[in-house]
Amino acid sequence: MKIASVQAGPAIRQTPALTGSLADQVYQRLKDDLFDFRLLPGERFTEADLAARLGVSRTPVRLGLARLEREGYVVPRPRSGWQVRPFDFERFEALYDVRVVMETAAVERLCARERMDESGMLGALADVWLAPAPQRILDGRLVAQLDEAFHCSLVAAAGNAEMAQIHRDVTEKIRIIRRLDFTKDFRVDATYAEHAAILRAVLARRADEACRMLRSHIGMSKAEVRKITLHMLHEARAAGG
Repeated sequence: MKIASVQAGPAIRQTPALTGSLADQVYQRLKDDLFDFRLLPGERFTEADLAARLGVSRTPVRLGLARLEREGYVVPRPRSGWQVRPFDFERFEALYDVRVVMETAAVERLCARERMDESGMLGALADVWLAPAPQRILDGRLVAQLDEAFHCSLVAAAGNAEMAQIHRDVTEKIRIIRRLDFTKDFRVDATYAEHAAILRAVLARRADEACRMLRSHIGMSKAEVRKITLHMLHEARAAGG
């Protein structure tokens, strides 16, 4: 599939706005294309291809691609432009393993604290994940954002700012496949049930139970996103001929 054939909405309008702002728009458009598999892992393209498709100059395209390169989504190819980074499931699974280590350590630290602030981050999490079933949010994209917030908030609540920053970096790296976990209704329901159980255990200071459920929860998510990713890649490649 050549990039010129990708349909990703109307061209970005050139305005007198600063190049930085235009580069932000290009960055977000390309990231959406990556996350929605309109740009496939391993696909090659040039800055000229993108500039023509998006209706912008090559400067904001170059800036947007540089940002995506720093985040690990694309790689430059000498004399042949750019390439979407091929999927490396071993890398993604290693990042999931890092999540397990960091999140269980944070939960243990949180449960051991002399005072737990249930009116702050934990209270906000309870409002979302302990809500009655009729009040649950069912939109998959929004639930994916709330899921990230749940895990990041658990780590942040432990009070180690450096750990929280590293965890956010890991979260960003796996977002491209992690959000696929919420394209299936049954996974949204499972996430609500599992998050609620983990949160109740944390609030009750049952650290061992919370960590056990957290490991199981992340492991199930990792298995599901691998299966869904392989299926979506197969469908996208078949559709592209």
